[in-house]
Amino acid sequence: MPGTSADSDDQEPQPKTRTESEGLARRPTVRGSIWFLEHAQDVVTVTVGVLLMALAATLLVSGVVDFADGSSGSIAKAAPGLIDQTLLVLILVEIVHTVVLSLRAHRLVAQPFIVVGLIAVVRRILFVLNPLSRFSVSTSELALLIAMVVVFVAALIAVSVFEKSGD
Repeated sequence: MPGTSADSDDQEPQPKTRTESEGLARRPTVRGSIWFLEHAQDVVTVTVGVLLMALAATLLVSGVVDFADGSSGSIAKAAPGLIDQTLLVLILVEIVHTVVLSLRAHRLVAQPFIVVGLIAVVRRILFVLNPLSRFSVSTSELALLIAMVVVFVAALIAVSVFEKSGD
């Protein structure tokens, strides 16, 4: 007979409702744990950002002092070192920018990572093409570096287009 307790036992249990599954997140211990983890993540992220900025400032000052004291020889010999240090500082600043974006939005954004990659490749190209460099570069490695620049620029354009279409 429909409606009897025997028939209701044979039925499959209904899936949990949304409010039942959200009940777990409403428990004080779960909420407290989530709050603690989010704030701990923010503290670690801020600490990393501060350390990266301190490193960037130290590298910049060190590069300028090394360039200015003339211990590297002529300006032509010292300039590539200063450019290398400056590009490394720019990479660190872009990473800090990514950290700040992560703190604000609590999500990772692709564009700063692409910019860091692009700067790193340009830095490597400048380093290996420096006539005073002790390192030699093969044609295939140089072609690969140039191809990486093209890929990074294309990725920046693609990310910009997709971000604009998503807005």
